[in-house]
Amino acid sequence: MIDLTSTPIIILAILGSVGVALPVINIGLKEKGSVISYGIAALIALFASIGYVLYQLVLDHVAPAALFSQDVLVDDAFGALFAIAMLIVAIFTTVGSFNYMKNKDNPSIYFSLILLSAIGMVLVAYSTDLVMLFIAWELMSIPTYILVGFLKKDPISNEAAIKYFLFGALSSAIIIYGISLTYGITGSTNIGEVIQGFMVLDANLIPIGLLAVGMFIAGFGFKMGLVPFHMWLPDAYEGAPPTIAALLAAGTKKAGFAAALRVVVMGTVALSLDWTLALGIIAVMTMTVGNIAAIMQKNLARMLAYSSIGHAGYILIGLSIAPYSTLGLQGSLFHILNHAVMKGAAFIAVAGIVTALAVTHIEKIKGLGRRMPITSLGLVISLLALAGVPPLNGFWSKLVLFGSAIDAGTVVWWGPWLAVAGVLNSALSLAYYGWIIRKMYFEGEREKRIKEPRSIIIVMIFSIMFMVTIGIYPDPIIQFSEFATPVINASFIP
Repeated sequence: MIDLTSTPIIILAILGSVGVALPVINIGLKEKGSVISYGIAALIALFASIGYVLYQLVLDHVAPAALFSQDVLVDDAFGALFAIAMLIVAIFTTVGSFNYMKNKDNPSIYFSLILLSAIGMVLVAYSTDLVMLFIAWELMSIPTYILVGFLKKDPISNEAAIKYFLFGALSSAIIIYGISLTYGITGSTNIGEVIQGFMVLDANLIPIGLLAVGMFIAGFGFKMGLVPFHMWLPDAYEGAPPTIAALLAAGTKKAGFAAALRVVVMGTVALSLDWTLALGIIAVMTMTVGNIAAIMQKNLARMLAYSSIGHAGYILIGLSIAPYSTLGLQGSLFHILNHAVMKGAAFIAVAGIVTALAVTHIEKIKGLGRRMPITSLGLVISLLALAGVPPLNGFWSKLVLFGSAIDAGTVVWWGPWLAVAGVLNSALSLAYYGWIIRKMYFEGEREKRIKEPRSIIIVMIFSIMFMVTIGIYPDPIIQFSEFATPVINASFIP
């Protein structure tokens, strides 16, 4: 059963109707509509959707985190947090595309695909059934395959789209195989019923349950960019339009974590698996590989792509210690919301640089602080926030994550080592973030200021305000993250 008055249905109805309508409207027009008109139509749908979610939260009409339900969609704070994060990124992408898409073909299809992908992301956040989750996963992924290769005449974009599609198809195949195994041994696709089934599995079926959970970790790991499933990510982000790279890095990656939280962590608890150490090792490998590889990059998009891999490792810290520390998942959710703004702003700043100067090589951004001061400031603030420099929002979410790892040290010996690895990697990230800042502000001749894209300025101003405000006063977001955090322990019964 689906409650037709629930938040997800309202969101999907708004996004879906506008997303499908944009290309149809374009066909009916004798003259091609402007990029602005299609973008505004998309923005209206996105703002209406996120406004409705916030309205429900303010009126306290959203239940606390309820990961399990007899319905295929559940209207809870957990889904609301992910929906807000991903809709913010979709708004960033849409606004940032106003200038980027000028003089480019098929703007109606472009904005429509963004909205359709947003539907999939929101559906993933609210799904409590494996079949619905898979449908949402594909609805999110398929439009992004097209968007990555949207620059049809660019060989790099075509190559990126092919690689992304192949790895994405492999990821989907692995997930559907995991779902088939799960259904075969439990007789249900409802996540709550599956977890109950896992708890009473016959000893002979436990290996199949282990394989199913492993399939989910691998399948969702591709989208999250976890090592060793990260190979596609730098090429896809580099070849995609920079606005779409923002959608991938700050949006669809969060959908992977939403799915993983609902399925993987609960599955390991139900099977009484001690996979926490394995997840902790993956977290350390992911953040270390991401940050070390980022140092060696010369292209802004590739550098930010590897940085995104590193942050997937930070978020995974909270998942790995979830059974031992109540702060673990809270820190992960807090960082997910922060990362959506920080990484989204960074990639939109790159989109502004590409739009105005058509460059992404680091050596070409010398003196950018004088040429594009607002865009440069937004990029600098986002980079410092990503590094966890106080008093910006990234500092607090990393503090909660690393603090939860230390707190788990009373139960598992390796917990504090996760915090040490996180702190060292955060310090390491300052090397390449500082390199970008030095190029923009301390190198180059005294170039003249150029006109910055207005849409990029809007995103930068909002992002700066968010990162600084939450850095100074993080309490509301911390409380929201706590409200949206599910309670995980070995004895829970859905």
